[in-house]
Amino acid sequence: MGESMILYLALAIASAAALYSSVGHGGASAYIALMALAGLAPDDVRPAALVLNIVVAGLGAFRFIRAGRFDWRVFWPFAIAAIPTAFLAGRIDMPEHIYRPLLAFALAAAALRYLVWPQIDAIKPSAPPSPRVALPAGAALGALAGLTGIGGGVYLSPLLVFAGWADPQRATGIAACFIVVNSLAGLAGRASSLASLPNFLPWLVAAAIIGALIGTTWSLKGLNHAGVLRVLGLVLGIAAAAIIA
Repeated sequence: MGESMILYLALAIASAAALYSSVGHGGASAYIALMALAGLAPDDVRPAALVLNIVVAGLGAFRFIRAGRFDWRVFWPFAIAAIPTAFLAGRIDMPEHIYRPLLAFALAAAALRYLVWPQIDAIKPSAPPSPRVALPAGAALGALAGLTGIGGGVYLSPLLVFAGWADPQRATGIAACFIVVNSLAGLAGRASSLASLPNFLPWLVAAAIIGALIGTTWSLKGLNHAGVLRVLGLVLGIAAAAIIA
C-alpha cells in the first residue's frame, strides 16, 4: 500500500474513532469497511480492526470510568458470560450471508429509533438487570461479537438503553469496557492471525488514539442523554451500512 493511501486510511480511521468513541464504541465495524475499501486482504482486516478496537475502547473506558459513566453491577454479568463465548466464536468462520442481513436490519431499526425519537429513552428510568437475564444475554452478545470480529458494544449499548438497564451516558462506559474484554477474547481466538497484521498498523493506531481523544472529550463536555442517543443512532446506521457493504 502506498504512503498516500496509508495517510487517507489513517485520516478516515481517526474520523471514525472520534465518532464511535463518543458513544463508548471502538469502531471495528467502520475499520473493517475502511480497510476493505483500501484493499487490505480479508485475513488482515479482522485482527487489525480488533487491535484498533481495543485501543479506542480502552481509552474510552478509562475516561468514562473516571467521569463516573459506568456501573459495575450492569457490566460484570455481561462481561463474565461474553468472554468465553467471544473466544470460542472467534475461532469459527460462519458464512457471512447468514448473519449479515439480520445484523444490518437490527442495527438499522435501532438507528432509526435513536435518530428520530431519542427523547423516549433519554428520560427513561434505569435499573440493573438481574444476573439471570444478563448472563445469557452477555453470552449471546459475546458469541455475536466473536463471529463478526467486532467488540460487541454496537449491540450492547442500544440494548442497555432500550431495556432500561442503564442511562445513555453510563451505557457509554459500560459498552467501552465490554468492547475491551470482548475484543481481547476475540483476538485470542484468532491468535494465529496476528502474524498477518499490516506493518503500517502503528500509524493507524496513532490516528485512532487522536480520534478517540477528540471523541471522548466531545462526549464528556458536550453531549447530554439525548445527544448521546442521536450520535448512537448515527453510529448504528453507519455500522448497518458497513455490514451490508
